[in-house]
Amino acid sequence: MNAAKAYDPNPQEACHTLNKQVHENFHETSNNNIRSGLGKYDGHCLAANPIDRCWRCDKHWSMNRQKLADCARGFGHKTTGGKNGRIYVVTDDSDGDLLNPKPGTLRHAVIQDGPLWITFKHGMVIRLSEELLVSSNKTIDGRGGHVHIAGGAGIMLQYVDNVIIHSVHIHDIKKGNGGLIRDSMNHFGFRTASDGDGISIFGSTNIWIDHVSMSNCMDGLIDAIEASTAITISNCHFTDHNDVMLFGARDGNTLDELMQVTLAFNHFGKRLIQRMPRCRYGFFHVVNNDYTHWEMYAIGGSQHPTIISQGNRFIAPPNLFAKEVTKREYAPYSEWKNWLWTSDEDIMLNGAFFNQSGDKSNKFSYTRQDVIKAKPGSYVKRLTRFAGALNCKEGKAC
Repeated sequence: MNAAKAYDPNPQEACHTLNKQVHENFHETSNNNIRSGLGKYDGHCLAANPIDRCWRCDKHWSMNRQKLADCARGFGHKTTGGKNGRIYVVTDDSDGDLLNPKPGTLRHAVIQDGPLWITFKHGMVIRLSEELLVSSNKTIDGRGGHVHIAGGAGIMLQYVDNVIIHSVHIHDIKKGNGGLIRDSMNHFGFRTASDGDGISIFGSTNIWIDHVSMSNCMDGLIDAIEASTAITISNCHFTDHNDVMLFGARDGNTLDELMQVTLAFNHFGKRLIQRMPRCRYGFFHVVNNDYTHWEMYAIGGSQHPTIISQGNRFIAPPNLFAKEVTKREYAPYSEWKNWLWTSDEDIMLNGAFFNQSGDKSNKFSYTRQDVIKAKPGSYVKRLTRFAGALNCKEGKAC
């Protein structure tokens, strides 16, 4: 079972490793005077977090696209996508044939056998007629073009392993009708109607979603369910949505105890309402994200998830009844008081507050020398400055 293989028996170690990388990145950039303040962006590479620093300052990134596969951090750090596979260039934005996809289309690319690194010849808007079924060992790499998946169905990662989605815009996603859809070169099957998620992760492992801009989908922006695990969502920008992220769909599915998700360096922006994320079971490391808007709550959950919040910035809405960052659902205090939800060096603005619970003394099992904390919330604005799909140009640092 892929979920059991991808599950990390020591999730605190993954949190610690990411914290250390953030700390080291800031230490080095400070010593080299790469960035002394925000100011006006002058076009030079100002990669301010360890994921971006891994690749963005290389002006030859377009000739070495697959270096990106070495840059994942957090629970999805083993994800390499289509590394060592051939490059497939999408040249056609159509999506007319679900059983025999036209060569040159995105749907034809994602069903190919083996590792594949998928790029785009130019900017395009792809309206998916039904959900896009991505097979294992694929990278969808939108760098160098303004690539939008919009106005139709969304992306489905079902029972697959090792997928990267990078630098694309996903918005205005609708429900699909279902029907016969090909999911590999050798197989097609009948699909029921899709929910209208931007990205749906179902029973899948080693998934990395980075520098994606998402808004206004009919269901969730990103949902991960059915024992999906080893997931990192980083450097993304989210706006204009109600139910932003759902991790674990059913209270009765205890397999989701295997779920481990890192949320890092994301910007939760304008006109968001709730579920950033909403969690069932599992272990969730929420580190150095910028929460500049919510209307109901930011982070919620049920069924005793572990939520470690570190170095985030939470700006509460004007509504006096929505200042709390957290929301526990379907459980009395006598139960949720034992759930481990912690806040460490988060910055709370405009009356925001995080209701902690659980035995915080057991959060880490390291010596003081071994634990290097994430950067405080006061650093979040620079860490997330380039969240969302990037405007990369060939021959220049991205």
